Amino acid sequence: MKTYIINLLIIAAMLLTGCNSGDKNTNHADKDAHDHAHVDGDGHDHEGEALKEHSDEIPFTRQQAEAVGLELEEVTPGTFSHVIKTSGQILSTQGDEATIVATSNGIVSFIDPSISDGAAVRAGEAIVSVSAKNLLEGDPAVKAKIACETAQKEYQRAEGLVKEQIISAKEFEQSRLRYETAKTAYEAQASNITESGVRVTSPMNGYIKSRLVSQGEYVSVGQPIAVVSQNRRLQLRAEVSENYFKALKSIGSANFQTSYDNVVYKLSDLNGRLLSFGKASDGQSFYVPVTFEFDHAGDIVPGSFVSVYLLSNAQNSVISVPVSAITEEQGLTFVYLQLDEEGYKKKEVNLGQSNGDRVQILSGLKPGDRVVTQGVYQVKLAAVSSVMPEGHSH
Repeated sequence: MKTYIINLLIIAAMLLTGCNSGDKNTNHADKDAHDHAHVDGDGHDHEGEALKEHSDEIPFTRQQAEAVGLELEEVTPGTFSHVIKTSGQILSTQGDEATIVATSNGIVSFIDPSISDGAAVRAGEAIVSVSAKNLLEGDPAVKAKIACETAQKEYQRAEGLVKEQIISAKEFEQSRLRYETAKTAYEAQASNITESGVRVTSPMNGYIKSRLVSQGEYVSVGQPIAVVSQNRRLQLRAEVSENYFKALKSIGSANFQTSYDNVVYKLSDLNGRLLSFGKASDGQSFYVPVTFEFDHAGDIVPGSFVSVYLLSNAQNSVISVPVSAITEEQGLTFVYLQLDEEGYKKKEVNLGQSNGDRVQILSGLKPGDRVVTQGVYQVKLAAVSSVMPEGHSH
């Protein structure tokens, strides 16, 4: 009986060993078949290469693109002007400004005490009144009126006396001259005389560029009170290093960028023109001035300092993209290309000169590439979110 049981156990062990061997052979065969399925006759793993080729593709759906306002530009070689980057300042054009001066001695009182730089004014609008009523010297407007009335009476009396030949013709002419002088002085202020003093008006439409006196301040005749600017035309004055002196003759236009809103303005869009460039540098600096004139458009502040991109000789067949298409990471520059309708790729590029609006691409792009110009930041975020650490799943 014991021998029979031992024989049964031996047979069972042999059967189990045979099953395990069969499973291993089967798994090994399956693995070989799977491995050979990816390798063709020339020994290349094409599926692996395809996976590697698309491993850096960034998924970005049409819905996402529409939501962020994504824009693309097809790379096409074109003209690109040589650029000299420098700094400059926005100035008001001569003739577009006028200085309001006091027409009488006295204390200044602003019609609108809250008026400040930038306030709009109209031609003939009263800006201040000047009064000397409480001053020892007296009110000049009242004194002018009295002088005119007195001179008029003397002149009328002299008319009767000269007819009767009581006074000479010379004395009569002197009386008439005194009257005409007093009348002119009075009429110059008569239309602006009010109970509060002599009104001082703006000579033209524009805005207050600067207030030169304060409320309650004493002024004399001819003293500047405020500056009014029409601001129709502005000037761009660029300071160029004398190293570029020989290149100044080829400069035809410029772009400039403000510091307060980072907007790039093109003189070609603002009816701009080159006025002049200096023939020598300032003795106190090493810069040559280059001056342009252009129409005032947008929020351009006269007196502000700007970055200037002077444009000279045009180069042909140059690849360039908008500045907005460029991103930077760890000192390297990249753009994002569209591979298909919902696939994008980050591409490293080497940059050349920038005119503030577009930047020259020295290498990394070819004609026909479709570059993301708006919505770059969102595509960049999608690239980061699509790279998941190993061992994590969502």
